[in-house]
Amino acid sequence: MTAIRAAQAITPSTSLGELITGNKRFVYGKPHYGHNVTQAAATAGGQQPHAVVLGCIDSRVPLEAIFDQPFGSICVARSGAHVLDRSMIGSVEFAVSSLGVSLALVVGHKRCGAVTATVGAVRAGDLPGGDVGYLVGEIAPAADGVDLDDPSAADQVIRAHVERTVARLRGTPELSAAIAAGTVDVVGAIYDLDTGWVEFLDRS
Repeated sequence: MTAIRAAQAITPSTSLGELITGNKRFVYGKPHYGHNVTQAAATAGGQQPHAVVLGCIDSRVPLEAIFDQPFGSICVARSGAHVLDRSMIGSVEFAVSSLGVSLALVVGHKRCGAVTATVGAVRAGDLPGGDVGYLVGEIAPAADGVDLDDPSAADQVIRAHVERTVARLRGTPELSAAIAAGTVDVVGAIYDLDTGWVEFLDRS
């Protein structure tokens, strides 16, 4: 209980500030934290995460690294193009209700393979079957209203998909009450593979 109370003392804006500052350290090549067994052992007895970060499975987007966060500071949930299913939503709700995190951050990234495949499938009118088809089907609504022949179509869909994911999380009963109370926030962001910068999307 002590760990949870400590985490709950961190406001959503403070948590977001930690991630913004950590990304700056990462980009400028001045990280404070590395991943070694000593740090892992130091947090083995308990955790005090301040955020849960949802990201893609892409191997080029290691979330703890791009935000320069130590062991025990952020919970991470990943799926192809951060597609939400019941387990992902349940993981976020657990992090909020049981671990006391104050921020859920949804991180998309440039040149996302799942989004690029979805744009191609929607353009061709030929969505794949099976579980990959489920993934594509969950991303496809973000392509509504986008000119898929535009060279920037994938970037537009990436942004729209992040915004849709944020809206869906904000609308869940477990999170909406906490958001209304000001104890939790849900924010979207996009990671640039080339520069390392994370763009935090407007929450208005």
